[in-house]
Amino acid sequence: MTTPVRRRTLRARLLAYITDATARLQAAWRILTTAQNALLTALAAIRPGNGRGISARIRTATTVFQRALAAFDRAATAFAERWAVSDLPLIYREGAWTMLDNADQDQGLFAWTDRHRAAVTAASAQYYADITSRIQEALRRARAFLRAALAAARNTATTPFDAEALRREHPLDTVIYGARTRYPADAWAHAAVTWQAVTTANTGAARAALDELGCEWVEVRDGPDCGWESHDDPDRANRTLRTVQDALAHPSAHPHCARELLPRLDLIGRTEIRSGALL
Repeated sequence: MTTPVRRRTLRARLLAYITDATARLQAAWRILTTAQNALLTALAAIRPGNGRGISARIRTATTVFQRALAAFDRAATAFAERWAVSDLPLIYREGAWTMLDNADQDQGLFAWTDRHRAAVTAASAQYYADITSRIQEALRRARAFLRAALAAARNTATTPFDAEALRREHPLDTVIYGARTRYPADAWAHAAVTWQAVTTANTGAARAALDELGCEWVEVRDGPDCGWESHDDPDRANRTLRTVQDALAHPSAHPHCARELLPRLDLIGRTEIRSGALL
């Protein structure tokens, strides 16, 4: 009697990538929040008095903050480049390998064909642009904060310096997303990395089902309440059959999506099935 092989889920395969990338992106953003706290502390310690001495202390604090902005830019950009160029192709391949494993096929069937390269290049370019746009927005907000903080520090003769008000008005520990909504930077980093990883991996899985297995149908495993196109879509995703083309169009529904695609080799050639049919 043989012991059944217990395959790792796609999510388990991606966990190390997601954990590492999230930590790196969060660490980059903490450079901003640390710099903001340091600047506010330095400016709050300045008392009205010697004008020349005050100016020198303000210049010193400004220089330290600007250096921190440059460090943030370098760290965050390095993350975006590594994520797009190195990590996402590996994640795409993990998705393809998982599809082959679930079909009891050798991982060696996967090769970086033109179609696979085109798919991962498109995903990487999209996600690189998204992350770099957040970086540029964060830098813009940080510079606006610096201007406001310096103006407040130079006006302490008439108005007390209010560090907490500046922090509330310029929360650099948040990311602006969508309709100018502020999200905690740590939560955004985890959600963005997870969504991009799952989407990329499932794209690799669906493409491998079509190209390496010749499979037209996949079985979807997902959260019981997750919709197909979005979390609130009434068309539920879990335990449904979908065409590979539908799976390529909707590899995930939302951040933290648990979607996984399984091959249905037994349905090759079947044309009477409706995409979205319940199992």
